[in-house]
Amino acid sequence: MSLMAPGTVVDGFIVGECLHAGGMAHIYQVGYADPSRAAPFPMAMKVPRMTAGDGAENIVGFEVELQLLSALTGPHVPRLVAAGDLEKLPYLVMEYVPGRTLQQLLDDSPGPLPAQDIASLGVAVAQAVHSLHLQEACHLDLKPANVLLRPDGSAVLLDFGLSCHAHYPDLLAEELRPAVGSPAWMAPEQVVGVRGDPRSDIFAVGVMLYELAVRELPFGNPQTRGGLRQRLWMDPVPPRALRPELPEWLQEVILHCLQGEAGRRYASAAHLALDLSDPSQIAVTELGRRLQATGFWAHFKRWLRAAGKHYRPSPLPSRQLEAAPIVMVALPYRDVSDATLYSLRRAVMRVLGTAPGARLACVTVIDAAKAAGNDSEANETTLHRRYLGMLRQWAQPLNLDSRALSFHVIESGDVAQALLHYARGNQVGIIVMGAATHGLQMQRLLATVPIKVAMAAPCTVILVKQALPFGRLAGEEDGPDS
Repeated sequence: MSLMAPGTVVDGFIVGECLHAGGMAHIYQVGYADPSRAAPFPMAMKVPRMTAGDGAENIVGFEVELQLLSALTGPHVPRLVAAGDLEKLPYLVMEYVPGRTLQQLLDDSPGPLPAQDIASLGVAVAQAVHSLHLQEACHLDLKPANVLLRPDGSAVLLDFGLSCHAHYPDLLAEELRPAVGSPAWMAPEQVVGVRGDPRSDIFAVGVMLYELAVRELPFGNPQTRGGLRQRLWMDPVPPRALRPELPEWLQEVILHCLQGEAGRRYASAAHLALDLSDPSQIAVTELGRRLQATGFWAHFKRWLRAAGKHYRPSPLPSRQLEAAPIVMVALPYRDVSDATLYSLRRAVMRVLGTAPGARLACVTVIDAAKAAGNDSEANETTLHRRYLGMLRQWAQPLNLDSRALSFHVIESGDVAQALLHYARGNQVGIIVMGAATHGLQMQRLLATVPIKVAMAAPCTVILVKQALPFGRLAGEEDGPDS
């Protein structure tokens, strides 16, 4: 259809200037035609293209996006206001979010971005993607043009025309299109027709991180099915082979996202965000150190295995995320008994035993002034190293893979608020902490810490008491001879 002229009135909305004229839709600024009716926020109208040469996917995409936006909430998706009748004029009126897309940032930047800037962008995108997955939806068309960055640095996801929601019919799957998406960012399982795996979105985030790091696409931009299938067996050139100054931890993250098999990628976007928010905790493996592209014979063997390969249908996004929560254990940094440390470790082992894909974050909150005590030589760096060492020592008996474990020392005078802030900011699924978390001598004074956390936490909280054998030992020690 042709562009609508400014001033056109559609179902009580007055059309303003055209903000974007793309291959799939036109986007306009809009407001209410009734001047007495104030809009709660800036609005935009999206109208799908419906000319004779346009495919039916534009209309199907409109139906899918209406379905998704009606179901999704939160700060990482635009709010839906109204929708037009498909028989007359299909349109979507939604919140207009100020900011610029990741594609605009790429276009405006003269060269590759610094590693820390890439990490910050990755955190914002991963948090937005995780929010979507928690609502049983997968985007399946993530690319720089569909990620909007607000002025505060948070990300908003756009264009849900190729997405799917576990609780609604997958209209695109019903159309029998085996590979739907943007070729450069499409995950291998999408190539063979599997839709609905949240790890497909993690692959797309990896493609964006790769492009931010080296200004090239890891698999090019293939336009044929044969070209698309190559990602079933081919590895991308390691980013550090193209840009040697990149840190190993960033390549580790990028190539972890781009694994050909979904099960070898990050188990959830929250795990990805946790790594990028604190790169010093990333365990660098051969992936991060790799400088040479994968050889011909390795690719050839994978090609033989991939011939005719089909992926199994994906589980519900929420079920997959439930099997891979971030578990935070809050460890006291002083005046803590061996019984408490032992009991916390046992509780963590039980939790991890029920969620084999979980990620464990060991956290302690310190007051630097009190932690230094009489040690005049102690500075902030020394203290952090000291308590990181204590956390590592505590976790050693757990025998966890380094990728499933991280350690965090937080400096704050308010223990409860620091723990809550960490849990909210990192999408923690389970908090494990002592029933009296900060030592035996000050139990009564600080007993409100676990209560505050339990009452305000955004997730499950497990409060752990000392194990019975230690209680008996303590009782014996406090006998007549003590």
